[in-house]
Amino acid sequence: MICLLQRVLEGSVTIDNQSVAQIEQGLVVLCGFQPNDSHDKLKKMAKKLLSYRVFADDNGRMNLNVQQVDGGVILVPQFTLAADTQSGLRPSFSTSAAPDIATQLFDQFITECQALYAPIQQGQFGADMKVGLINDGPVTFWLEN
Repeated sequence: MICLLQRVLEGSVTIDNQSVAQIEQGLVVLCGFQPNDSHDKLKKMAKKLLSYRVFADDNGRMNLNVQQVDGGVILVPQFTLAADTQSGLRPSFSTSAAPDIATQLFDQFITECQALYAPIQQGQFGADMKVGLINDGPVTFWLEN
């Protein structure tokens, strides 16, 4: 599983001109799934993601996680994160989980995250989403397990 987390001042997801997710300060997280991902990996990533310290404390150091700053979280499924880009000029998706499996993994990941922290919003797997954000910093981290 891959998560590209971005610390944001605001974030949103729109599908067919309808807002489906919107936050102020928090995280916009692009989520990619691979064939060997398991429930244990999802659970571990949810805990890591929500505990990852990327927000500044009173001394300006990144010592606080999204829960400690009462931030929002938007999870966005993005199968292209798991693409194989090692050769050629076109990505291969052989390293990405098949759509039916990835959909189930994304739904399970949402459930795991919501069990740890209630204000979780999400995009929709397979939809043509418009993701908007103002990256704060910019602060962006690639998490993988």
